[in-house]
Amino acid sequence: MKGRERGQWVLKVEKQITNHPMELGLFPNAARYCRPPPPLSVADRRRRSNIVALNSSSSKVESEAGAGADVVVIGSGIGGLCCASLLARYEQDVLVVESHDRPGGAAHCFDVKNYKFDSGPSLFSGLQSRGPQANPLAQVLDALGESLPCATYDSWMVYIPEGEFLSRIGPTEFYKDLLNYAGPNAVQEWKKLLDAVLPLSTAAMALPPLSIRGDLGVLSTAAARYAPSLFKSFLQMGPQGALGATKLLRPFSEILDGLQLKDPFIRNWIDLLSFLLAGVKSDAILSAEMVYMFAEWYKPGCCLEYPIHGSAAIVDALVRGLEKFGGRISLQSHVDNIVVENDRAVGVKLRSGQFIRARKAVVSNASMWDTLKLLPGEVVPKSYSDRIKTTPQCESFMHLHLGFDAEGIRDDLGIHHIVVNDWKRGVDADQNVVLISVPSVLSPNLAPPGKHVLHAYMPGTEPFELWEGLDRRSAEYRNLKAERSEVMWRAVERALGPGFNREKCEVKLVGSPLTHERFLRRNRGTYGPAIQAGTNNAFPGHSTPIPQLYCCGDSTFPGIGVPAVAASGAIVANSLVSVSQHSQLLEAIGI
Repeated sequence: MKGRERGQWVLKVEKQITNHPMELGLFPNAARYCRPPPPLSVADRRRRSNIVALNSSSSKVESEAGAGADVVVIGSGIGGLCCASLLARYEQDVLVVESHDRPGGAAHCFDVKNYKFDSGPSLFSGLQSRGPQANPLAQVLDALGESLPCATYDSWMVYIPEGEFLSRIGPTEFYKDLLNYAGPNAVQEWKKLLDAVLPLSTAAMALPPLSIRGDLGVLSTAAARYAPSLFKSFLQMGPQGALGATKLLRPFSEILDGLQLKDPFIRNWIDLLSFLLAGVKSDAILSAEMVYMFAEWYKPGCCLEYPIHGSAAIVDALVRGLEKFGGRISLQSHVDNIVVENDRAVGVKLRSGQFIRARKAVVSNASMWDTLKLLPGEVVPKSYSDRIKTTPQCESFMHLHLGFDAEGIRDDLGIHHIVVNDWKRGVDADQNVVLISVPSVLSPNLAPPGKHVLHAYMPGTEPFELWEGLDRRSAEYRNLKAERSEVMWRAVERALGPGFNREKCEVKLVGSPLTHERFLRRNRGTYGPAIQAGTNNAFPGHSTPIPQLYCCGDSTFPGIGVPAVAASGAIVANSLVSVSQHSQLLEAIGI
């Protein structure tokens, strides 16, 4: 799920002290709200021994920074880290500059009272896959020689107006739920959909994202290299399937309409899956994304995965890979602007005043709106600026992070729960869909013994306008947080049952769109671009009108979600090296 991309939250000044690491790292008044961060683990100390603190006064640090790098990457989200680590693998001198005091962007974790919270994505699949059809993030980790131990499972709890049930992934498990809650016609329509969509996955997955680059070299690394497998997949699909494959870059709703799927439950369910995947419904999501997801979730033997040490384990693996190949990462290094000389991006200037030169390229992992703010206005073509300013945005988030005693909570509690209050309002309506993750049921080390850690959120449905201009220290802000988080509290109570008592929670953190905007450096706290498939407003590519400036992340092709941003970072890295280097990497990982 995206995933996309989310924050960590500062509570009002209560007796409860929250040890909020973002407050400590970047903001001078943080000490009023937080304890100092806990001591670094041995692994953290080992890793951070290679991390440059560019805002330090150390002469060693100054000399390293003064030397610059071949490529400077702004931001250490998954997209930025995939780009940087692959560049290091390609023997490029790469430096990542990160505003926060820890890497990961929306995928980082934070600790409060020994509870380890995910701030963002928690629903994963394909992390341990390998080969040409693997998850792009898994392909990057494979290229880096990094493993990612995961717990596996195959179901989540669903609470919908029709009732509640344990939904299992796989080719046939969903049929019984459809029969119970929608009837035999829905079963037939679902079978019809799987019969049409699963063969399309061969074409959708025939071209590994790691083979793509942003220049004519793609004819060698992708088109020529995988032409036989593409041709074979089209032959296997037959004329009708090949015709369907032409719709992969169209909205998924067109495939549904072409199959004459009309059952309301089916259409609502697919809208929900689309929204969880990319922040838009089936009439706006690329068919290729949904086809890929169906192949991951509804094929024989499929499973879902959760990293044993939380989503931070993904970030740690990427940072290990970066450093293994000589890359560097600088934390608490906020970029004030991208420096442009002779119409070319030549480096970045930090808030500290320090200039870091990029000899080859600057790559921004910030959103398109935030990247635009970093550029001198006079060097940006009006057409480029206008396109960014007029690109629609997904709404923002509400988050609830809880730490509580497991006593009284049922032993068979699952990790994921989805609550839909009203289908008629639409899955993209505010205060309607709540996602709940209790990762300590699979990874007990994320909470103290006998405790659970929980993250509930409303994904990309919270209007920023309700919060705009509010003083975060005001009673009005606190009251609005209490009001707008109540639907999450009720969803948690429904999912956890009568043994849960909100008053007994040891940690309670509520995050708002203002939290997103402030701590994740997200323009208006947005989830990302609300770009509709099949329109002229497609996801941008990775180059920009400013020579030597590239972008990766959820503002670029292929879009929102963990696999998508990993692919975007890989595409930029590939574009900055020779075709022969790129081809050698593909050979090395067997794709």
